[in-house]
Amino acid sequence: MGKAYKTIAVIPGLCDGCGDCVPACLQAKGINDPIQSRIKPIKDLKESFFAPTICLQCGDPSCVPACPGKALTKDPETGVIEWNKDNCVNCLLCTLACPYGGVLYDPVEGHVIKCDQCGGDPACVKVCKPKALLHKQESEIFNRVGELEDLFVANSCCQGCNTEILIRHVVRRVGPNTVLATPPGCVPGTGAVGVNGLTTTKIPVFHPLLTNTASMLAGIRRYYNRIGRDVTMLALAGDGGAADVGFQSLSGAAERGEQMIFVCIDNEGYMNTGTQRSGTTPFGSWTSTTPVGDQLRGKTSDQKYMPLIMVMHRCEYVATAAVAYLDDFYKKLDHAIESSKKGMAYLHVFSPCVSGWRFDTSMTIEVQRMAVETNYFPLWEFEKDKRKIRFTYEPTHPFPIERYLSMVGKFRHLNQEEIAHIQKSTDEKMELLKSLS
Repeated sequence: MGKAYKTIAVIPGLCDGCGDCVPACLQAKGINDPIQSRIKPIKDLKESFFAPTICLQCGDPSCVPACPGKALTKDPETGVIEWNKDNCVNCLLCTLACPYGGVLYDPVEGHVIKCDQCGGDPACVKVCKPKALLHKQESEIFNRVGELEDLFVANSCCQGCNTEILIRHVVRRVGPNTVLATPPGCVPGTGAVGVNGLTTTKIPVFHPLLTNTASMLAGIRRYYNRIGRDVTMLALAGDGGAADVGFQSLSGAAERGEQMIFVCIDNEGYMNTGTQRSGTTPFGSWTSTTPVGDQLRGKTSDQKYMPLIMVMHRCEYVATAAVAYLDDFYKKLDHAIESSKKGMAYLHVFSPCVSGWRFDTSMTIEVQRMAVETNYFPLWEFEKDKRKIRFTYEPTHPFPIERYLSMVGKFRHLNQEEIAHIQKSTDEKMELLKSLS
């Protein structure tokens, strides 16, 4: 699956447009004309912030196969995409192929230019006062687990489905020595359970009722304990099978300290049966049972916050996660696997639903990111022996909640008063979490 490298990470929200990176780049290259800089701060035309454009040294770069002269190659040791002047035919196809504006044309020299990371010590990073540029390896987890076997392949998902991505990563990390239980919902609908005795999941799969997932797994675990075999118990349930219908058995299993990993895949409603509201459906949300019209304005109550409820059950481990923050997600899976040997490990994973939430299929990851960056869905973990919450990611400058709500169609009808209510609820939730940290 390749390798993750150290590269220059750009954080647009921190860039103040000072432009110090440009003269630093020029000095490092021994040139004077700003037009020859490999990095350029560009002001967003719609929003009031700057974003430096620079070669991101992509893992699967579009520029390399686009080059007919093979002037661009990716160094297998450093990950830097190198440009060979002797092979370049000046066709400029690489500038068109790059989706990030990282390959530029130098009108002074008459050929393309791009960042080479200054041999591993980029000058632009050292002068960036707001820390909008970082030289780091974000995907250490990828190097460690990239070769793990895929134990699940979906065969029936909506286009852009986040649940399919989520299941794939959970199962491949937990590994083959696992028994999976998944109640009715989107998870078995992806093909995890299968039909006619066939399944696309390479581990034993049980299909319990919506009400008894945790109790069923508890019984299976106790059997394996009795025969002296160490097998991981994994539940993948929607919010209906965790926070609503399945809560009684989950609460009982957590209270007894049953040894399992319980993953709640929260798409904020009963999406598999027609987009009905659930306990985790947020205030103001449109669903088929909380319609929007002249008299009705979506759901009238705030969502149930399951992660804190599970903390109060004194689980061995509780965490929130999103696949948009994959390194964080894998680290929490590591903690969950280890904690499940002693008792309950509960993961609450944010899973936007393309069809039920009404957003474009290409925006699945971006919706998650904005949910985190607005503090709508904060990322944190709780370990019982440490007795406090620890934030695993905090946005430096959280965006207003309206930025997230505007991306999701089920909130399209909200007025400013309703948006203000959600902002207030979000702020109060963060204040509570910080008081427990």
